[in-house]
This record gives sequence, C-alpha cells and structure tokens, in this order.
Amino acid sequence: MKLNYRFFTVSLMLLVLLTACGKEEIMTNVGELEFEQPLRIPPLVDPTIEPDGTKNFMLTLQEGTTELLPGKLADTRGINGSYLGPTIRASRGDKVSFQVTNNMNETSTLHWHGMLLPAVMDGGPHQMIEAGETWTPHWTIDQPSATTWYHPHLHGKTAEHVYSGLAGMFIIDDEDSKKLPSTYGVDDIPLIIQDKLFTDDGQLTMDDEGIFGTLGDEILVNGTYDPFLKVTASQVRFRLLNGSNARAYNFGFSDDRSFQLVGSDAGLLNEPVTLDRIMLSPGERAEIVVEFEPGDETILHSYKGNAGLDNGEFELLKIVAASELTDSTPIDGKLSTVPPIEVPEDARVRQFKLTMENKINDKLMDMYRIDEVVPAGATEIWEINNFGWSHNFHIHNAAFRVLDINGKAPSDYEKGRKDTVFVPNGSKVRIVVEFGDYADPNFPLMYHCHLLLHEDQGMMGQFLLVEPGTESQVPTILPEDGNNHDH
Repeated sequence: MKLNYRFFTVSLMLLVLLTACGKEEIMTNVGELEFEQPLRIPPLVDPTIEPDGTKNFMLTLQEGTTELLPGKLADTRGINGSYLGPTIRASRGDKVSFQVTNNMNETSTLHWHGMLLPAVMDGGPHQMIEAGETWTPHWTIDQPSATTWYHPHLHGKTAEHVYSGLAGMFIIDDEDSKKLPSTYGVDDIPLIIQDKLFTDDGQLTMDDEGIFGTLGDEILVNGTYDPFLKVTASQVRFRLLNGSNARAYNFGFSDDRSFQLVGSDAGLLNEPVTLDRIMLSPGERAEIVVEFEPGDETILHSYKGNAGLDNGEFELLKIVAASELTDSTPIDGKLSTVPPIEVPEDARVRQFKLTMENKINDKLMDMYRIDEVVPAGATEIWEINNFGWSHNFHIHNAAFRVLDINGKAPSDYEKGRKDTVFVPNGSKVRIVVEFGDYADPNFPLMYHCHLLLHEDQGMMGQFLLVEPGTESQVPTILPEDGNNHDH
C-alpha cells in the first residue's frame, strides 16, 4: 500500500505540474502591443556629500497610485515615487549611507540584493522598518562593479511588497566597468522586467494558488506598459534585471541578432561571451552589449522555455536606432581584472535539499534558528539538490561561481560571478561560494529560493558569518527579546 500511495502522490503532483505548465504556455502578448509608450528610465538619485566624503542617499517608501495600463489607475507602492525606485549609482571604495523612511501604513524592510556589507546593514527580515520610522544603514562599498538591486525582505510579505512596486536598481562602478558603455540612460540602460496580472479596471492583482506563485500575462519594463526605446549609440549596454515574483525569461531579439554578455549578477565576466539567448530566473541579472546600425528596429523578446516557470512567450520592448548613431569604442577582449573564484584544496562542503513542500533541508524558516555558521571570508562548496519543483537559490553577502549542474559544466551565461542560480527540478547544482568578511555573531544573513511565494512560505535559512575559529562558540538560537531586530 505504501508503494501505491507514493505512486498516486507522484502522479498527482505530475498532473498538477503539467496543468500549470499548460496554463503558462498559453500566456502571450505576441502581436498585441503597439509599442507606443516611451520607456521610462528610472532617475538617478542624487546624494548629498558629507564632510568625510560619505555619499548620503534619501529613500522614502510610500503608497500611491500609478497609471500602469493606459487610462487606468492602480494602487501601487514605490520609493521616492508611486512605483519602483530611483537608480542608485556609486563606485567601489565609496562610503555610502542611507536614510530609508517608511511612509507606508505597514512595516517593511529594504534589502540590498547582491551587496557585500555588514549583516546588520543587510535589510533582511531582521532589519524591520516600522511605519513612520527611518532606518540609517551605512557601509563602504568593497566589491567589483556589478548590477545589484534593492527590494523589501519582510518575512511573509516580500512577494506582495515587491509586486506592488518596491524595487530599484543599484549600480556599482569600478575602473573595469568604465571601459564599457556607461552614459546612464543613453548607452547604459536599466531594464527591470516584471510580469503582472491586472483586473478589468487596471488594478494589480496576485494569484498565488499555483506552484510558483503569480505568473502574469502582461509585462512592464521599468514600470512601462507597451514600451519603445530610441537608441542613439552604435553599442548599447542593457542591464537586465528579472524583477518578477516567479516568472523566468529567455531573453533574445526578434531578429535573432546576437549580443555580448559582459556581466552577470555579481560582476563582469573576464571575457565577453557571444549569445543569442539568455535565461534569467527571478532576482538574476545580466549585462549585455548590443550593436546597432542606423535605422535598425528589433524587439527584445522572451522565448518559451521548458523550466516550468518560463513557458509563456512575450514581446518586451521595441528598440529603434536613430538614423545617425554615435560610434562606440569596440569592447576589449578583457573585461574584468577580478580573478575567477577558485576552489580551495580544503574547502568545506555543505549540502542543501530543496523540496516540493518549499523546505530547505526539511525545515521551514524560523526567525530565531541559525541553520549554518560560516567563517567570515571563507570560500566553500555548496551543493544544492532539488527534489521538488523548479526553484532558484540566492545567498546574501556572497558571490559564487557555478561549478557544475548534474555533473556537467554550466552554460556560458552561468560561468561568471553570481549570487542567484536557477536550480531545475531534479537537478544537483554545485557552487563555490566566496563569503564577505564582515563577522557578526548576532545578526544573521539569509539563503533562500528567490521565487517570492516560496520564500514567503518559508523556503529560507539563516547563517551567521563569524570570526574564523569561533564557529563552535556561537549559539544557534537567537534571543526572542527583540534585540536581534535592529531598526
């Protein structure tokens, strides 16, 4: 009877998955758009400079209404505006500080996704910002150039807060990145891709009854519906951010033109890779450089995939090249001077099991339980085994390199420095992880699935970075007196 029960359970799960995939496959907007709305470029936030050179940025979380669909107002949230947030731009070596004010009617947080920084400044679920309060994190940026981003990380409410508009891009520059197109809004373009579901009157709505969470049938790029972009340079750097809750995208162009992948989540590649498709799951980023001839027209497209969360097909953005283009400097064969992350001979190996119940190592998230204790500055191998639906895996305060997927070398687009990796159903992904060197035995960091429904349902664990040699001295239960909830 036990074997029959298992067979029935597996069969039922397969039926649910096939039904869900079938629903996703019919989602498309191909042929429906007119590309009439100029692409909105999020403004750069202008910091004030403190006497010691610190760049201080003012950010306000707020509620409002936004015309997302033409002629219809939606209730939304935003940062320094009614939907999405401004782009933050700083350079390696900069001292930065923030005044993050929560003008909403509920608690939230603001997490710096992809940033290496002290755990107490991370903006995870322990750094809650109550309504009406201001949080003042600060740190020195000490990591390679990268396209990072920021978004809430309130446990149990992350999906809702991100979906409603609380997100923005955070660009880090260094000497390597300045060799690439870098004029913001001209030949260096942020693209925040998000899928949405709308009611008939234009309100945002969520559908978290499915396996992966909300999978929308309309696409916004930088909050713009039906967008077009006119480019004026012969080479344009696009910073792709999958800011969706659950949907993955197989990016390419309608004319199948190739492009050069120059950067992934956590930094530039050592050398460019020529591609005509790239798949990004939620939270992942890619920097691509595209060449244009005068008068070119093409559409940034998302093609169907078979990962379960990328089975729709969508037109995303029409790009039109001007009749005269500014010449760009050809991309050098050498991009990043940062060496690849290597495996130490004595690297510790940790194993993580992902399941259909949205658990990691058979556990749901507990705000007071420490699951792993890691020496600050360590480089380790993490093995991620997926026994459930498709998931992905993000680690705070770390960068990693994918070693192999099911024993095979990763695709070219997955070989760079990353902080989020797609983990297909039934797969084993091995990564070599380089952790930040900020030790703190009191404030935890997170690792989790970045499908936001899964994260909210508890598919998340906590780890501490501690001084090497003190791992066994650290309590694995946090006090419940509120001292670990910093404001």
